[in-house]
Amino acid sequence: MAILAEIRVIPIATPSTSLSKYIASVIEILKKKGVNYVLTPFGTCIEVEDMYKLADILTSISDVLKSLSINRIVIDIALDIRFDKQITLESKVKSVEEMLST
Repeated sequence: MAILAEIRVIPIATPSTSLSKYIASVIEILKKKGVNYVLTPFGTCIEVEDMYKLADILTSISDVLKSLSINRIVIDIALDIRFDKQITLESKVKSVEEMLST
């Protein structure tokens, strides 16, 4: 099974309106876990093998933000789950680009 997920992490009640340092902490988690990811202006797309890996990542995200004194987080998640073939973030983009070039 291949799972692509778009995750948008929104720390609530931070001391500043800037969230960059918190998002950087989330990206560090992905790097440490060896997750393929693409950072976008409004969220981060990741590739995971199964729901257990996704749950592990979400747990780590909430733990690190809690350690940074964030008492509330909103996490939006969109999933693309394929059972018939392996997909990657790159393959989805390539498919659309190929359609545009015809």
